[in-house]
Amino acid sequence: MKVVFELRHDKQDKAGTVPVYVSAYFDGLRWRCSTKERCEPRQWNEKEQEFRRSFPGFTSANLGLQALVRRLEDKYRELRTANVAPSVALMREAVNPAAVVVKEEPTLVARFTEFRDVLAGRGYAFHTFRHYKTACNHLETFLEKTRRNGLLLAGYTSAVHDDYVSHLRAGCGLSANGVYTLLKDLKTFLRHAQDERGLTLGLELKRLEVKYTDQAKTYLTGADLAALVAVKLSKTLEPARDVFLFCCYTGLRYSDVAALHAGNLHLLGANGDGDRVLRLIQTKTRATVSIYLSRLAAEILDRYATPERQFDGARLLPVLANQPMNRYLKKITQLAGSSRPVEVVSTAGGQVVKTAVPLHELVTMHTARHTFAVQSLLRGMPVTVLQRVMGHAKIQNTMRYAQVVEELQHQAMRAAWDGPARPASETLDGAVCTVMAA
Repeated sequence: MKVVFELRHDKQDKAGTVPVYVSAYFDGLRWRCSTKERCEPRQWNEKEQEFRRSFPGFTSANLGLQALVRRLEDKYRELRTANVAPSVALMREAVNPAAVVVKEEPTLVARFTEFRDVLAGRGYAFHTFRHYKTACNHLETFLEKTRRNGLLLAGYTSAVHDDYVSHLRAGCGLSANGVYTLLKDLKTFLRHAQDERGLTLGLELKRLEVKYTDQAKTYLTGADLAALVAVKLSKTLEPARDVFLFCCYTGLRYSDVAALHAGNLHLLGANGDGDRVLRLIQTKTRATVSIYLSRLAAEILDRYATPERQFDGARLLPVLANQPMNRYLKKITQLAGSSRPVEVVSTAGGQVVKTAVPLHELVTMHTARHTFAVQSLLRGMPVTVLQRVMGHAKIQNTMRYAQVVEELQHQAMRAAWDGPARPASETLDGAVCTVMAA
């Protein structure tokens, strides 16, 4: 193979420079292309096939020409050794190799976002998907504040994790269970990356501790419910109170009561003239539940769900957005006198802090679900039945309510030490939590 350089005088520009071309002759073929160098004809040494000293940067320019010759010769020898016939196209690659696109590895946050897309594709409930979005947002904020924006999955080490936990506790002021929720979702994502995608992590999952702290659940007693029913309210607050009580009588979550429609309401009996029940698929867990409507629950439903509303597809109850509902409930329960002090335990600076907070400040829509569970157990509902009504997949979730029913413990001690157990004084109505037999 022979390689020569030549000036293309036919392509002279206004400055008087011409391009330098390279030609390779091999196996009866010729390949020619520009070296991307230009010079004045007087600056080129035709005999030595190189730039003269008068050419600016002649040394590096000549070294570049020599390197080009070596690449062509090496390519030709490589093809011959591999018993491949050299061609113009193959020799061209020696001068202009095809660009190799190296895909940049996605960052940790990008992979978390991809994981959320996977969950959406698998049909996870909206609220569950939203929790993972919150976890991803917290992680992204932490990485931005600590200037780790480009952190890769393998770069999330135990040391980085410790910094993240400290950020959540000290920087964000989250409670122990708030941190638990975010870390639980993070661990699920990391396990998905390792087990389903075969990616390498920067820490061992078994060393990523995620602990839940059992806390006393806020609920209303029978006396609290009676006071809530009796309190006089403005027309603005009455609907919020009624929706809350309806949830206290049925155990519905906010997301489920807000979506109630006529299709959830069913009549028992052959002629459709029996008791009414609610049948629905829970938004959070996708569990199918059937809930008997007690007299008190039915009265609230009849107050708002008129026959016209029941057949025109409208929602059965006037449920506001969650935040206004919770804001109204704090005001309503305060007016009803639910202000007894409740102990709240938190952690600050590694120390356990106990404070007394008025009950009404802790009431939210979810308090109704806790109230239903506790009051149902007080009225003798079996835990297994309560589990089905609340849609719990595990009996352990329902047993948490049994642990907070102090009155049951008091009755057992009273029966053991002072004679027959007396009925609980804090009851509203025996029919409040009656449940249809499954």
